[in-house]
Amino acid sequence: MTTLIGISGSLRTASLNSALLRAASQLMPVGATLEIAAIKGIPLYDGDVEARDGIPQAVAALKDRIAAADGLLLVTPEYNNGIPGVLKNAIDWLSRPGSDIPRVFGNRPTAVIGASPGGFGTIMAQNAWLPVLKTLGTQTWSGSKLMVSRANTLFNEAGELTDEKSREQLKQFMEGFVAYCRRD
Repeated sequence: MTTLIGISGSLRTASLNSALLRAASQLMPVGATLEIAAIKGIPLYDGDVEARDGIPQAVAALKDRIAAADGLLLVTPEYNNGIPGVLKNAIDWLSRPGSDIPRVFGNRPTAVIGASPGGFGTIMAQNAWLPVLKTLGTQTWSGSKLMVSRANTLFNEAGELTDEKSREQLKQFMEGFVAYCRRD
């Protein structure tokens, strides 16, 4: 069984990216699961807090889940043509202490997707994640891209992805990423 961990980079209850992550978890290929992890409750990174109190429990638990998974899926919003602060903050905490980076991120298959009400999807945010993921030593999958544009028209009131073309693209993306995670 291939297990992936997926993280939405939005804290909003009605987030398009959280909805996209839920849709991805429902469209996984046979023999694979996508577990949804949350970053809500992770405090702002502060080196003084780390030195005084250590790694917050929410961060330690998420680090263990990522380390045990076969791959990591980041579902990123795009704010002002860049990375959302709350997701970057979570990744910054997850990389502490630096000696733990190889365990959590080292050679970890990683993919980035995103949804936006705009016409360009999340292309700028996805591109901005590449140097961060390279620095952390992930094996970022680039076999496919998925930038869901005009996403506010593709989900229903319950947050379900109803657009069949988008569902098929997401299904194919997840099949490709799972195959990448399974490589020996």
